[in-house]
Amino acid sequence: MASKGLADRLYLGEANLNIVGRRKMWFGIFGALLLIAIGSFALRGFELGIEFAGGTQFVIPASVGTQAEAQSAVGRAVETAGVAEAAGIGAAQQVGKGGDAVYTVRTAALSQDESTAVKNALVADLKVSPDDISDNRVSAAWGDQVTQQALLGLGIFLVLVLGYLVVRFEWRMAVAAVMSLLIDLVLTAGVYSLVGFEVTPSTVIGFLTILGFSLYDVVVVFDKVQENTRGITGGTTQTYSEATNLAVNQTLMRSINTGLVALLPVGGLLFIGAGLLGAGSLKDLGLVLFVGMGLGVASSILFAAPMLAELKDREPRIKSHNARVLARRSAARSGDVARTDRARSGGAGESEEAPALAGSTPRPGARPAAKRGTTRSGGAGNRPSGGQKRR
Repeated sequence: MASKGLADRLYLGEANLNIVGRRKMWFGIFGALLLIAIGSFALRGFELGIEFAGGTQFVIPASVGTQAEAQSAVGRAVETAGVAEAAGIGAAQQVGKGGDAVYTVRTAALSQDESTAVKNALVADLKVSPDDISDNRVSAAWGDQVTQQALLGLGIFLVLVLGYLVVRFEWRMAVAAVMSLLIDLVLTAGVYSLVGFEVTPSTVIGFLTILGFSLYDVVVVFDKVQENTRGITGGTTQTYSEATNLAVNQTLMRSINTGLVALLPVGGLLFIGAGLLGAGSLKDLGLVLFVGMGLGVASSILFAAPMLAELKDREPRIKSHNARVLARRSAARSGDVARTDRARSGGAGESEEAPALAGSTPRPGARPAAKRGTTRSGGAGNRPSGGQKRR
């Protein structure tokens, strides 16, 4: 029979990937990514949109030239209007494609008279109709309200998640899940800081959306972990980490499929809607969803489950169980189990089963071996010797 390929073994949960066993490596990788993200927060900060930073936004037709030329034109107009001290000119952003495309350029907050003076200077400089240029003034107070409501929503969500997971599973699973969610948020924010995309209300909505997606995938993995570890201390075949790793292997393909199905439409939103069609407002929402959902799948597999195993292995009951399993395997390798079983049975029939009892260390992700009987059919204990008579 031909050997199964990787795809087949993934679908059957038999890929035997040692994910939980390499948890120190995953913790190191996520720790390094977190340091990069936090460093970017400190050094680069965030490019806040006009809704959060406040200011005045000028809308200029794209026919005037490139984005850089539009930004330079606004800078000249601000100087001509005599309000250079209030400039704070941001990078030009293109919205739309073709003949309907426009550039938006943000400045610091200007009064109505200053805004009108800048607009008149733009009309004279770019030789366009006054109707082709518009201005919008936005107060930073509105952005502050949005931020406060978003933080309040995040806090309520985390409290509800903790409560649900504690009731549904246990507090260690709740802690691992929330840590995974926080990592998703910090790393996604780090990507925003590094790339320099503007933080807008759409970004905030995207952040709140990825929380639910990340939680869903973590719950799927933890539900399988709970199934595999139910009554685990009553046996000596698997440690808690091995049972958790088996659960990760069994749900791995489901997590990958769920992630792909979610990322395809979001990728279309980001690369087609924002990239090809020029819908600038979709760029902010598409990026946060694409990065956050991808990180949600990765963290549920590579961080949440290993962190759960790390926390559980510190529990006295699980620590004692793991020690029994490892001690039995060590005894099996030295032959003590075989001698003990042979002494108890008083016969040779049991010695053939000694290696299987032990338990050598199972392959990562492998299911526990089925129990075997103490005698074999057709063995010496089941048939009479040649010298015996049948009665």
